[in-house]
Amino acid sequence: MGKEFVEVPLARMAEIYEDSSPITPVVFVLSTGADPTAMLFKFAAEHGVTGDKLKQISLGQGQGPVAKRFIFEGTKDGRWILLQNCHLAKSFMPELEKIVENFAEDLSIDPNFRLFLTSMPAPYFPVPVLQNSVKFTTEPPKGIKANLKRSLMDLTDEVLDSCEKPEAHRKIRFGLMFFHGIVQERRKFGPLGWNVKYEFNDSDMETSTTVLKNMLDAQKHIPWDTLQFVIGQINYGGRVTDDWDRRTLMNILSIYCNPEVLNEEYVFSESGTYRVPPSTDIVGMRSYVDSLPIADLPEIFGMHENANINFQKQESDTMVDTVLSIQPRETGGGEGKSSDEIVLEVSEKLVASLPEMLSTDHSHPTAFAMDERTGIMESLGTCLTQEMQRFNKLLAKMSASLALLGKAVRGLVVMSEELDVMYTAFNNNQVPSTWSKVAYPSLKPLSSWFDDLIARVSFLRSWISDGRPKAYWISALFFPQGFLTSVLQMYSRREMIPIDTLAFEHVVLAKKHESELESAPKDGCYIYGMFMDGARWDFEKNVIADQLPGVMYDSAPIIHLNPAKNLKKDPTKYEIPLYKTSVRAGTLSTTGHSTNFVIAIEVPTEHPPSYWVLKGAAMLTMLDD
Repeated sequence: MGKEFVEVPLARMAEIYEDSSPITPVVFVLSTGADPTAMLFKFAAEHGVTGDKLKQISLGQGQGPVAKRFIFEGTKDGRWILLQNCHLAKSFMPELEKIVENFAEDLSIDPNFRLFLTSMPAPYFPVPVLQNSVKFTTEPPKGIKANLKRSLMDLTDEVLDSCEKPEAHRKIRFGLMFFHGIVQERRKFGPLGWNVKYEFNDSDMETSTTVLKNMLDAQKHIPWDTLQFVIGQINYGGRVTDDWDRRTLMNILSIYCNPEVLNEEYVFSESGTYRVPPSTDIVGMRSYVDSLPIADLPEIFGMHENANINFQKQESDTMVDTVLSIQPRETGGGEGKSSDEIVLEVSEKLVASLPEMLSTDHSHPTAFAMDERTGIMESLGTCLTQEMQRFNKLLAKMSASLALLGKAVRGLVVMSEELDVMYTAFNNNQVPSTWSKVAYPSLKPLSSWFDDLIARVSFLRSWISDGRPKAYWISALFFPQGFLTSVLQMYSRREMIPIDTLAFEHVVLAKKHESELESAPKDGCYIYGMFMDGARWDFEKNVIADQLPGVMYDSAPIIHLNPAKNLKKDPTKYEIPLYKTSVRAGTLSTTGHSTNFVIAIEVPTEHPPSYWVLKGAAMLTMLDD
């Protein structure tokens, strides 16, 4: 069809200004990762609208009267007025509507007056204002090529040469443009890109280029470490809340901001497609960017081709879910079952298969063993007790709500709001939110979730009746972090070593199944049941390896967690994070990690650790299906 159908044309402020007038405001519709104000300020400065000629105010509580005064003064003196974040001033919107409507009748408005508004989409934003304004949405460009084009749009050779080290300034600045595009575009890969979707925007890039110029002007030699720290840890890192994302950010920055960038042979990707252009004047940069492929190659992100498949699958799933969400729930006659019949059938199946409550009756002596020296229950016994309580709470909730739902569908009791939520969830094969609130994190559909619950309860029941297993299915636990602490505590008490000096040494066994193990280890524990995401395990070489084409997840090996004192990290190994679910994100805890995070495991690798950081390689305790 041609590139004109896939390449979004870049709007310029001059074109927007030409379409506006004193009585026609400009509305910037905000979106994640885009900030139009810098473009406006630059255009204003070029046209001599500076100082008091451009008034801006960020709307919020109590700012309405100030905004009204600014607009009134602007209409008389020919000023430009910028009202930011109109979506935060709901009570002021009706008054803003009246003010704009009165513009057409006010013949005394100065011809130089302009009103600019920024707002996120909001249902209470005045429709007449939208209808009578120049509307401009500032969605961030999609793709590395589009990002670079936007960064170069208003850049000039004069700006590039305004530095004491112009050649270095040009190359490093181009590297930072690439870096900015990469951190923006990694969001499309979901958790493989970032655990949390950060709102990096143009202001981060502008601040970083200012820092770059100032440092190059002030220092005789380029302070690479300082430059990386300020740009990575402060300018961009100030938005990053997850420690693993911070590691990813710094690894990406090290590719685009390092001494090798000044070398003409240096490339950003293996194929050499992505690099600093040979000619670093503005014409050369734009010519090089025009030659880049429209569709980003996975290599520029350090990703496997599977990451693109995963991205396309997410896009397809979103579209299908949207279509399904507007479909009627009731079938249109024929042989199809009614919603009531479906819900009753699901309820009866769940009731028939619901596991019995866990009990300490007939427990094995080692399950809840007492410490001979202290006379209190050993840590693993305490952990098992707490897991029992959590599962029993969930099972009790499920049993009671299933009984009520059956009665409600039959018309024997009133259908409460909670039961209605269950009813809808059962029709959609989803886990009811009333169960999720007292359950462990999971993204599985109801049918798979229930089978998984049965397996988890069975594992705990075996632990209680048969004693401590030779290996632990870490995925079965509500709170695996507590289990790992219990293992350390057991070792600490036995060896009389302070627990804060202990950490796990990770020994990877070239085994998939616990049945291959002969017995439990002397110290620590074996854990199994994990999955590889963004990588696979090579059981022949016993190292982390690239995924096979089309295989998104693979079984992880059994890991021996062996407590050791004053353990130091091995820089040659990849520290792979283990998460509960594929979302990876969770509530930020006081440790700086997500509550979805379980433990980091050091694994052997034939590549540098940064290779796997860029691929977003991680382990998961469970899959989504």
